[in-house]
Order: sequence, then structure tokens, then C-alpha cells
Amino acid sequence: MKHRLVLALLFASATASAAPPTLEPLLNSIAERLTIADQVALSKWDSHKAVEDRPREQAVIASARAQAPDYKVSPEAAEQFFSAQIEANKLVQYTRLSDWQFKGKAPDTPRPDLTGKIRPQLDQLQKRMLQQLADFGPERSNPQCPHWVALAVHQPLNDPLVQIAMTRATAELCVYTP
Repeated sequence: MKHRLVLALLFASATASAAPPTLEPLLNSIAERLTIADQVALSKWDSHKAVEDRPREQAVIASARAQAPDYKVSPEAAEQFFSAQIEANKLVQYTRLSDWQFKGKAPDTPRPDLTGKIRPQLDQLQKRMLQQLADFGPERSNPQCPHWVALAVHQPLNDPLVQIAMTRATAELCVYTP
């Protein structure tokens, strides 16, 4: 799934005539984070833990806010951006878990450790995403920003859930209001 999504986003970014080069890496990192949501869902399936984990979500937001100035991103912008990422990830997790309940089983794939492997991976990704958000920052208020993002997100994808999750993850990326 990850490869199809990344390739679709690369194509969409390349075909968006005026899209700045800083958009593509940010969208690919968002897609990568959504791919990790599948692993989180598998972990939660096995452990029977709830998708909603407010203490972890608050810790992620607090960390993003604390790191944001190091990347010349406002804490408020970091909070808004990572809140959207969390909501998009939960959307994927809820849907995957429901699908597996319907089928009566989860996929028979390796299960990385949530605490030891997945969360450190997400923490590293957060730093990269903060830098990419900073790099894309000047374009967030560009009147074309919503169009660039829409072109990238609405390319035909094989997984409609990922398209919906990408829409949620990028819904507040642009701050332009006509």
C-alpha cells in the first residue's frame, strides 16, 4: 500500500504545475505516517487496546509544540498539523480494526513492537515532518495551496481509506482563505 500511495503522490506533485518542490516530501511523509497506522492498528488488535489514547496523543502534541521553535515553526502550527495527523491515523486504525472484526481476523503479517519500534519510528518521523512543514511554511498561505494539495490527494488511489485519511491529514495544511 505504501508504495502505491507514495508513487501516486509523487505523480500528483509532479503534475501540479505550480506546486512548490517542498510539498512533495511533506505529502510523502504524511503518507508514510498513515502507513504506520496499519502497524499501530495491528498492535492494538493483538493487545485489545483502544484506538483512542489521549495521554499518548497529548504527549505527541506537547513534543511537537516543544520542538517546533527549533524548526522555526510556531507551536500553534505544529499542534494544528500534528492534531490532524493523529486524527487521520485514528481514522485508518478504526477502519482497519472494523474490517478485521468483520472478517474475523487480522492480516497474518509481522507485528512490530508498538513501544520499542513503532513509536520511536513515529518520533523520528515527527522531526522530519516538522522540518518539512517549516520548508513548506511560506507556501501555506499561497492562494494556490488548497489546489496543490487537492490535486495530490485526489489522484485515483487503490485504497479509498488512505485517500480519505490523506484528506483529513492535509485539511488544515493551507492557511489561505479567499
